[in-house]
Amino acid sequence: MKKLAILITAVIFASCSSDLESLNENIKDPLAVPGESLFTGAQKSLVDQVVDLNVNNNNTKLWAQYLQETTYTDESNYDQVTRTIPATHWSILYKDVLKDLDEAKIVIEATTYSTPELEALKPNKLVIIEILNVYAYSILVETFGDVPYTEALDIDNLLPKYDDGETVYKDLIGRLTAAISALDESNESFGTADRIYGGDVAKWKKFAASLKLRMGIVLSDVDAAFAKTTVESAVAAGVFTSNEDNAAYEYLGSDPNTNPIYDNLVLSGRKDFVAGMTIIDIMQPRSYEYLEDSNEDGVINDEDDPTVVPGSVSSTDPRMKYYFASNIDADPSVEQVVYFGGEIGNLANYSSHTHVNAQMEEATFPGIILDYSEVELLLAEARARLFEVGGTAKEHYDAGITASILDWGGTEDEATTYLSQPNVDYDLAILASTATTPWKEVIGTQKWIALYNRGLEAWTSIRLLDYPLMATPVEAVSGFPNRYTYPIIEQSLNGANYGTASSAIGGDEAETKLFWDLN
Repeated sequence: MKKLAILITAVIFASCSSDLESLNENIKDPLAVPGESLFTGAQKSLVDQVVDLNVNNNNTKLWAQYLQETTYTDESNYDQVTRTIPATHWSILYKDVLKDLDEAKIVIEATTYSTPELEALKPNKLVIIEILNVYAYSILVETFGDVPYTEALDIDNLLPKYDDGETVYKDLIGRLTAAISALDESNESFGTADRIYGGDVAKWKKFAASLKLRMGIVLSDVDAAFAKTTVESAVAAGVFTSNEDNAAYEYLGSDPNTNPIYDNLVLSGRKDFVAGMTIIDIMQPRSYEYLEDSNEDGVINDEDDPTVVPGSVSSTDPRMKYYFASNIDADPSVEQVVYFGGEIGNLANYSSHTHVNAQMEEATFPGIILDYSEVELLLAEARARLFEVGGTAKEHYDAGITASILDWGGTEDEATTYLSQPNVDYDLAILASTATTPWKEVIGTQKWIALYNRGLEAWTSIRLLDYPLMATPVEAVSGFPNRYTYPIIEQSLNGANYGTASSAIGGDEAETKLFWDLN
């Protein structure tokens, strides 16, 4: 009888133990995440970081002087340290993008799909992951210089070495070349899990070729022969040919899947940004006079409002009304909208300066990471460098500006009128330029205008072409930032490798020019 009691107790204990253990199970979260879901998450993290204007994440729209701050001016004045912005940029790209893409690749490779048709999609999925890997790494190199690459993403190696930036960049181009060849346009890929192209493999091939074109141009000054071969082979592979090819991430109407600009400008309830004086002055020839703040209180009141000066209405860029809101009053005797940009580095009163256009504040405003306008202006640059890509520099220049105007909502007539103006017409502008290399000023300025809302790429273009000239912020803490400084945590935890990389690039300073930025 005693043995029976012990047996019953043991059974009850085992049963209770099993029940108690089951209480610790997380039945809401999946035990394994599909590779497709990891890909979607990495894709969103990547595009979010590229388009974001949150001062904690991405300051390049301020450095490209598209915008000016209204509450804090640290970032407009090139302060990278107060908010540890480089560390955030580094972490997002390595942890939230590259690591998730790496895991997506591992999971997809290990997955046996339910049908032969689904199994056949695997190769294209893996190649598209590879293309986004190249894109993410290219941003890191263009931002920091030497970065962890061959030893990156290994969770067992917490102190990865830094690889030479130029070597990494050229290796990325080689990976991109292989990816272009490996894509099978006769088959599909991610379908709706791909928020950029919906799994359209032909579009991804064009994207990869266009990215290769862009990367080749970046190397033009440091290795002209390699750049020429890269650019010409990219064009031969088939780059973007219309705005329909634009790499535009499709955001949704509800948080957390909205465009981060919507989060920054609408959901936050804050009024932190107005138009920057630099872009306003270039896009709208001086059709008003800036008046001093008579009260020196940072607020432009009725007596301080800009006054309209007639005579230059016709040369205002037609994209102004799509980039910015017409919230500044004009002289009613002059049929002209006035746009008033904030002085770079100085506090700009929100109500007295031009705001961004309402369409940019929409939750579903697409996140662009590469577009046809940029491709055409890159081709114009390629022809100016005497690369064999077909057409003339002027033809590609005109096509790039036209594509930009149409993409933002303008018309062919507006584009034609704008292109005919002396300060825009390619041949006349080249003759009028006093720059050492006139085409750099002419193409560089128009490329910068077209890249509005794409701070990272605009910043790269400014550094490569040195145009347009950026204003010196009123309280700048450094010269124009040619790079992000390395994250402080790298200095603390990976000190030896950090020190080697810092010495290799010429010093971990904001002003240090990267290997491709020679002029």
